[in-house]
Amino acid sequence: MAHLEKYFLRTLLRQRIWYNYSKLALSFASKRSPFYASIRCKNDNINDLFKPIDIKPTASESDVGAEIVGQLTKKDVGKVLIDFFKRKETKKLALESGIDDRMFHETAASFKRFCIESKPLPVDLHIVVSDIIKGSAHVTDLFPFYRRHAQDMFPHLVCMDDLRRISDLREPAHWYPEARAMKRQVIFHAGPTNSGKTFQALQRFFQAESGVYCGPLRLLAREVYEKSNEQGAPCDLVTGDDRQFGRKDRTLSAHVACTVEMCSVQQKYQVAVIDEIQMIRDGQRGWAWARALLGLCAEEIHVCGEATAIELVKNLVSVTGDELDVRHYKRLTKLTFLDRAVESFDNVRPGDCIVCFNKSDIYNVSRTLEKKGREVAVVYGSLPAGTKLAQAKRFNDPADPCKVMVATDAIGMGLNLNIKRVVFYDIVKPQFNERGEREMDVLTTSQVLQIGGRAGRFGTEYEDGEVTTFKSSDIRLLKEISQKTVPGIERAGLRPTADQIELFAYHLPKHSLSSLMDIFVSLCQLDDGRYFMCNMDEFKFLADIIEHVPLPLRVRYVFCCAPISNKMAFVCGMFLKFARQVSRGEPVSVDWMMRQLGWPFATPETIADLVRLEEVFDVLDIYRWLGMRFIDMFPDIEAIKEMQRDLEVIIQNGVKNIVKLLKRVGSVAAADQRDLKENRIADKALATPSTDVIEKILDGKGQRGTDIDARTTALKKVFESFEDLNDDGKMNLVDSFKEAVNQKEKLQKVTRSMGSGRLLERLKAEGLLDDKMIEQLKRELKESSRSDDPKKDKRDKRRKK
Repeated sequence: MAHLEKYFLRTLLRQRIWYNYSKLALSFASKRSPFYASIRCKNDNINDLFKPIDIKPTASESDVGAEIVGQLTKKDVGKVLIDFFKRKETKKLALESGIDDRMFHETAASFKRFCIESKPLPVDLHIVVSDIIKGSAHVTDLFPFYRRHAQDMFPHLVCMDDLRRISDLREPAHWYPEARAMKRQVIFHAGPTNSGKTFQALQRFFQAESGVYCGPLRLLAREVYEKSNEQGAPCDLVTGDDRQFGRKDRTLSAHVACTVEMCSVQQKYQVAVIDEIQMIRDGQRGWAWARALLGLCAEEIHVCGEATAIELVKNLVSVTGDELDVRHYKRLTKLTFLDRAVESFDNVRPGDCIVCFNKSDIYNVSRTLEKKGREVAVVYGSLPAGTKLAQAKRFNDPADPCKVMVATDAIGMGLNLNIKRVVFYDIVKPQFNERGEREMDVLTTSQVLQIGGRAGRFGTEYEDGEVTTFKSSDIRLLKEISQKTVPGIERAGLRPTADQIELFAYHLPKHSLSSLMDIFVSLCQLDDGRYFMCNMDEFKFLADIIEHVPLPLRVRYVFCCAPISNKMAFVCGMFLKFARQVSRGEPVSVDWMMRQLGWPFATPETIADLVRLEEVFDVLDIYRWLGMRFIDMFPDIEAIKEMQRDLEVIIQNGVKNIVKLLKRVGSVAAADQRDLKENRIADKALATPSTDVIEKILDGKGQRGTDIDARTTALKKVFESFEDLNDDGKMNLVDSFKEAVNQKEKLQKVTRSMGSGRLLERLKAEGLLDDKMIEQLKRELKESSRSDDPKKDKRDKRRKK
């Protein structure tokens, strides 16, 4: 895997280099459309994105041109070409044909090489060159041959108009003719969390003859799937990695609950529900909400989400010609932003959820609370869905002693939690900007209201919710953020489809998928007032990983749509192995998976073990995701599900005992600190190996604590530093001390029996040192100390005289 990790690092480094380079250009970009402007800054000259095709000189035994007009020498051909490319008319004609300066130099060099090295020249070119040499033709008559050569090198010169037409995204509503043929009614349910907006929309979904629910998370889709079946409306579940049937005979149901990316825009429904519509602005996934809103074939489309999306939905509906009805909802329970922070873990109360934005804080907070006798439920994004639900169940269960939760913003949607008070451990979190760059930023008003709004739940013991911070320094800023007006959402996300990229590949057959995506994004035309291009960096990252794997373009495109982060090195490595298996036509069996993953796994003993298991679970998720699209190549989905069920139990046990894992990490860290302490003691002694320093080490003076292991190891290092001196006494002393260090268990037994005392006395009592050896040690150390200072030695000799 070492070479894979290096490859990933190189790919990430290339991205980082471009990001740093582009910051200056981006500072001049349009404030109204930052991401669109950044694309234009990145590819100011579109021709820079196109790679030249190498044109080989011709080779043939027959030279028809020579038979017609006579032989040509390389010298004469070279003179004609030099004259041709020096002329201003040639450069002007090239520019009019779309050949810029960079391309002109590349194509000129290639055309010269082609003309001189070809044996023979093409007949028509041979005749024209001969006429130019004889003076019966003008040198610029070569231009049609040069332009044809340039077009062979850069095919886009011929098909640029076609490419621009394919990448015209100004009217995405016209991509869905079936939806445009219907008269749809759009009902917008606008309101904050815990306002009942989604509940009202789902009631219409359950009552309809047919319907589709489109949610942002698998958890939400599964919840609707279960509720619908419980209420007697058979419903199927469709997510990126799973398909469940609502009917026992496994026939298709009239109702479907799915993640928004998986909704069908061909199937007709009576009612459709699009949940969390505000995510239409998301830089990674916004295209899926735009596709659902524009393309769903449903008589009624119920849109649920923040009121900030109302104006954008109105704007889009005005283009589609649908009717719009906006219904406003108020929060069902009271939500109070407190004036006082928690400040101390002693002030944490039952029903509290402490929200952190990195795993390190989650671990530290959980550990501290457990030390104070609190049982903690832990939820963060990379946990399997079943583990999250299990932790939520513990927290919600009145009979369970676990009454405090520590979580990331993963609680913002998808989990039903009985939270009394949301406590922001920090109000700064890592976020991705529109260019895909990770940066630290203060929480937005929308994020504060979404996460804080999870406090208080209608119909529970904690109906009224409270929001505060852990640090008193953050409380004022949190209240200011919560009181700001949330800016309206102006634009929806779009991204290229597989069909559009395939058309690009038809015109540009020599380009990689990543290069095709770059060209598409740079050429595309958008209605900037309504749409933006979603960030495609993770797509291109995956495309770069499997670029050298021979796959059909459509298969490659589907692979690169897999939900994989470029930070998941192990998952990316397995992704590459999957691609190789598919390219060889070898099905990825469950036995192959077990060998690759090292199955089975034991209960994690450290946090690192737990993280590794989470990565393995993600790999199994990717297997299932690919299996939904390539059934023949990933045939063992049911066996993989069984593996996931077993692995989820192991992960749940690990999360349940997360504090024990943290304690083990703490013990390892303490050992590392002890090693560092030993090295520092030894380094200090080696720098000034005087009697005073050695005696301080022996006595434990000037050191924190009286760690016998640390001082013994330090002394060993000091004595070893004198081994190169040819002194039998010193060597014997070093050997004696080495033997003492090797008898570690014996020394620890003596330490426990004698209590705290001077190390020198303990070693003497053990019989490892006697008075004579101690005196010899002190004497030789003094002599060694003097020998390190030549001036002092001379002074001592003068005194003796």
